[in-house]
Amino acid sequence: MTHQVHAFEPPERFVAGTVGPPGERTFFLQARGGGRLISVALEKVQVSLLAEKLEELLAEAQRRFGVQLPEAPAAPGDNDPLDTPVDEEFRVGTLGLAFDVDTATVVIEAIAVGETEVEVALGAAAADDDEDEDPDEPDDDLDRLRVRLTPEATRAFIERARRVVNAGRPPCPLCGQPLDPAGHLCPRHNGYHR
Repeated sequence: MTHQVHAFEPPERFVAGTVGPPGERTFFLQARGGGRLISVALEKVQVSLLAEKLEELLAEAQRRFGVQLPEAPAAPGDNDPLDTPVDEEFRVGTLGLAFDVDTATVVIEAIAVGETEVEVALGAAAADDDEDEDPDEPDDDLDRLRVRLTPEATRAFIERARRVVNAGRPPCPLCGQPLDPAGHLCPRHNGYHR
């Protein structure tokens, strides 16, 4: 089976965004450039961890390589909705990050869910007799989205990703679970609606 590598080096726009009402949102990474628009779906926790790990990667690049980092923007940058149409190219299974010292850019790679990840998610044991392959290493035959960003663009992506993650349903002040518009069954109130 052939795979596609959607490379944007650099993109005109690279953002995290959502489609749907709070509580039913689908999270996307979207890259636009060169007349192409690619949207890949992922989980909320993946967006949150991506922002956190990008922050750590920038700090490490500054510490180890002396890269000058921009300050966090005071005013929100790109707050526009996702570009339409939002057609899911694939669902992200693995995210990879790297810092290219030669070009002083951050490389983000989103790799599609593979068969082994689907089997694990379904609870099936993946039995491989081939010991040459590393099970933690993503397959080379999976679709990928590869984006190369400057430190400034990376910082803007981090800020937007955090805003998107935090824009969901507010937490219950007692139990911390998300509140639906109609309330929720709070375990701290023995199941009474809150």
